[in-house]
Amino acid sequence: MVKRVTVVVLDSAGIGELPDAAQYGDQGSNTLGNIARCVGGLRLPNLERMGLGRIAPLQGVRSDLPAAGAFGRMAERSAGKDTTTGHWELMGLVLPRPFPTYPGGFPPELIAEFERRIGRRVLGNTVASGTVIIEELGPQHLATGYPIVYTSADSVFQIAAHEEVIPVEELYRMCEVARELLRGEHAVGRVIARPFTGTPGHFVRTPRRHDYSLAPPSPTLLDLVAQAGLQSVGVGKIYDIFAGRGLTRSVPAAGNREGQQALRALVAEDFSGLVLANLVDFDMLYGHRNDVEGYARALEDFDAYLPGLLEVMGPGDVLVITADHGCDPTTPSTDHSREYVPLLVYGADVTPGIDLGTRDSFADLASTVADLLGVPAPGLAGQSFAALLRGGTS
Repeated sequence: MVKRVTVVVLDSAGIGELPDAAQYGDQGSNTLGNIARCVGGLRLPNLERMGLGRIAPLQGVRSDLPAAGAFGRMAERSAGKDTTTGHWELMGLVLPRPFPTYPGGFPPELIAEFERRIGRRVLGNTVASGTVIIEELGPQHLATGYPIVYTSADSVFQIAAHEEVIPVEELYRMCEVARELLRGEHAVGRVIARPFTGTPGHFVRTPRRHDYSLAPPSPTLLDLVAQAGLQSVGVGKIYDIFAGRGLTRSVPAAGNREGQQALRALVAEDFSGLVLANLVDFDMLYGHRNDVEGYARALEDFDAYLPGLLEVMGPGDVLVITADHGCDPTTPSTDHSREYVPLLVYGADVTPGIDLGTRDSFADLASTVADLLGVPAPGLAGQSFAALLRGGTS
C-alpha cells in the first residue's frame, strides 16, 4: 500500500530532443547526454542503479545493470518548453495553447501602462540572458533608478533591480503590478523578480528571486490530493509555479542544497500524501549559463545525496525522479530545450526492472500518482502506469 509519493523535479534535466524539437530551434538538444559526452562521462552510481542508463545512452552510466526501480521517459504534450507548462503537465494539466512569448520585446503600449502604474520608466524591454543584461544595463540602472525589464524564449516578464537602488519589497510590488496587468492575450506564464547586488563588472543575482505565476485554470493533482484529506507539500519554487494552488504546506528553498535538506527532512516525517520538489540550480545556475562542468557537478552531487534520501523512506514510500524540460548547456542557446524527460520510480511497492517505455505525456505521472494514493482523479489528463509498476500491464 502506497502511503506517500515524493516527486523530485531535476529542473531542466532533459534526456533527448522531442520529435518536434526543430519547431523550437532545439535540434540536437540532449541535456544529460551531451553533458555526459562533453565531460568524458558522468559518475552517477545511484541513479545508475535505479535505471538511468537504461533510458538512453549516457557516457559513464552503465546500461547493463539490473534496475532497482522502474524506468522510462516522458514526452511533453503541451505546446511550449517552459517551467510552468512542464510542471502543470506533470500534475495532470495539458495546455491546449502555449503561453504568449515576446521575441521582439513587449508591445510599447503595454510597457507604457506598466511605467504609468509603477511611476518610473524602464530599461531594456528586450530578449536577453539575465546575467548579461544586468552587466549591460546595470550602470544605467544605478544612475537612473529605472528597473530593467526583459524576457526570454519562455513566457516570462522579468524585472531586475539592484537591491540598494530598488529595495526588494518594492521590486516585488512592481511584479505584482505587472502580474495584474498581464492578463488576457498578454497572460504570460510567469512574472519574475530578479534582484541583484554588486558593482559594474561584478553584479551578482541574489537568492531573493520570486516568481508570480498564473493560477492553473483547472484542478491539478495537488488540488485533488488536498481535497482527499492528504498532505500536498511543495518544496522550492513549487508554490510560485502553482500560485499556491492545491498546497497544504510549502517549504521554500533557495537552491539545490536547501531543497535537498528540506526534502530529506520531509520524507523522514510520518504523513500521507504527495511531496513535489523542484531542484532549481540545474536550470538557473548551470543550464541557462551554459556551464557544462557546473551542471555535471550538480548531477553528481545529487547522486551522492540520494542514499541519504532513500534511507529515510518508509515501506509505504514511492520516489519519482524526473524533469520539466531541457536546458542543454552544450548548445549556443541559453534557453530551455524541447526534450523528453527521464522517469525513474523506486519504492517497496515498485517492481524492479520494469521498463515504462516512452509515455505520451508528462500527465501520465499525475494519473499514476493518483492511482497509487487511491485519490479520485476526474479531469486529469494522462494514462496511469500504476499497474505496470506493480508488475502488471498498462
